[in-house]
Amino acid sequence: MLRHEFRPGKLVAGLSVAAAGVLYAGDAGGAWETPWFVVIPVVVGGLCLAGVAGLVGRGIRRRRGDPSAGGRVTG
Repeated sequence: MLRHEFRPGKLVAGLSVAAAGVLYAGDAGGAWETPWFVVIPVVVGGLCLAGVAGLVGRGIRRRRGDPSAGGRVTG
């Protein structure tokens, strides 16, 4: 049994910020040259994808009848 529910939006957001960190770390370590403006589309694009993934995940949870999805619970 899961300890918490799966949040795909948070996963995608974390991966995009981690990718930006890897880009800067590679630049700082001398492995490659990363212009400063490259990280902006990586982070913004990742946050947009995270929003879409979050909406899709919420739609799936609401369709399955999960009360923790943010809908009204009638009881």
